[in-house]
Amino acid sequence: MPTLTARETHPHRPAAAPAHPLPSPAQPEHLLDMVHHNPGEPECVSAYTSPSTLAALGYGGRVFMIFESAQLAVDWSDVDPGIFPEGSEAAAWVERKREELLRKYREAREAGLRVYCQCDMVLFPRGLVERAGLEHFGDVRDERTRHYLTILLRKMFREFPDLDGIVVRVGETYLHDAPHHVGHIREKGNPRETIIPLMNLLREVVCEELDKEVFFRTWLSFDRPTSENYQLISAAVEPHRNLIISDKHCEDDFHRGNRFSRFLGLGRHRQIVEIQCQREYEGKGAYPHYVAHGIIEGFEEYRHIMEPGEMRSLREFVRHPLYAGAWTWSRGGGWQGPYIANELWIDLNTHVLSTWLQSPGESEEAVFARYARERLGLSGEDAARFRELCLLSADAVVRGKRGTHADIEGWWCRDHFLGTPPLPDSPAAVARVLAEKHEAAAIWQEIARLVREIRFPDPETAVFATVSCDYGRILYTIIRTGFDLAAIRQGYGNTVAIPALIAEYDALWREWRELQESQPLCPTLYKDHGFMALPECGGIGQFVDSFRQDG
Repeated sequence: MPTLTARETHPHRPAAAPAHPLPSPAQPEHLLDMVHHNPGEPECVSAYTSPSTLAALGYGGRVFMIFESAQLAVDWSDVDPGIFPEGSEAAAWVERKREELLRKYREAREAGLRVYCQCDMVLFPRGLVERAGLEHFGDVRDERTRHYLTILLRKMFREFPDLDGIVVRVGETYLHDAPHHVGHIREKGNPRETIIPLMNLLREVVCEELDKEVFFRTWLSFDRPTSENYQLISAAVEPHRNLIISDKHCEDDFHRGNRFSRFLGLGRHRQIVEIQCQREYEGKGAYPHYVAHGIIEGFEEYRHIMEPGEMRSLREFVRHPLYAGAWTWSRGGGWQGPYIANELWIDLNTHVLSTWLQSPGESEEAVFARYARERLGLSGEDAARFRELCLLSADAVVRGKRGTHADIEGWWCRDHFLGTPPLPDSPAAVARVLAEKHEAAAIWQEIARLVREIRFPDPETAVFATVSCDYGRILYTIIRTGFDLAAIRQGYGNTVAIPALIAEYDALWREWRELQESQPLCPTLYKDHGFMALPECGGIGQFVDSFRQDG
């Protein structure tokens, strides 16, 4: 069959048309990776937990997630031996954690990587908070909080000598794997009361006194709703060579349909960009979703949700004078499943992004072609088919999940939770959403056909690629049936179609379960209820059942 480029088969995909003049691209000062294990669960098995894997890909550093943070394992005995009493379970837990982290940090250092750990602020041992009476420990203006936080920071770097810096998060505090600590932050989005005092403290203690690095995340603190807070913080905190702002490539969270971050390139501080390769809101690697192209060149939906002239791609940002590098999340975040037994789709995104970031003068297509040829061993024709499949996956996901005009919120379906299909208020938007759901299902049919034409040399890769494409086809057809029923519920469809849609929905779930039962490499399936089965999140199963009851 003749090989066609994605542009020939899908004219809607935009060309990379930069909105700003482009000076020569820069090598990243920082190229970091993190595996974000599910909170409260065993660590995931991944090639990317191996320091040698990261070093071989050219990464310069590894970020250990919050439950691998030195802040959990410092020795407080010289402050108060009763914080972790000798012989207690709490003391034993801290000692085990210390030994684990010293080993992990040492292994990363020996592989030639710089070592960083995430830190939730403010997080202290429960014993310290209780014994010192720190009822206001979440207020960084409180003198006693600042005193103990300074002690903590100095201890972290003294007791963990391989540690080069910290990645600071104030937007959330997870305690699932920190049973002997408590965390809180007062007014996390308040620049004057919280962010500026905390950032200045970190600048003084970590950046200046200890000459270590601080990456301060904007997440859920000063990355919204406008740039006013960001500019206020930038003006109030003096830049420092060791102080870098970390911001996601898109605003809010890692959803397709969210605009490219308007905070990248703002202010006076150097910045690194955060990139999620596993896509917690879009399958977690259970099916193909190739995002490297869209992150590097700009996603197609930006034509509809962004203004002309706005920066919309990594290719543009790497040429900005504030650009200091990138931080990929090869695995995670999110919660629970789907759980995967093969990292093909995660590996693809991580390899292409990390390789391109080290050579941003190259085209994304050239980097992709090398991956297909050298990593997967594909021939010319098979590599072309593989690229078409991957680009189609990006088209299918945005249409099937949210829409090219972001007509609906992305939160309705995340991790392995299928919530109630939402529809917008506008009739025109409803029509567009329904059309794109049908288009997505059709694209997945094409993906499932195309994968069977690709001759993967590795048998396991061949099986997983085929199974995961079928997985995506079934999932997004289930989603399409749910939206068709939602349209009928809102008066946009014919009630005569309800029995056939329910029958199709049931048949798809049977096919999906059969796929999982018959294929050991099949990822775990979605749940037919919303996030964490919370009542307010509904669920597609309950929604479809309501039609059975009506009938």
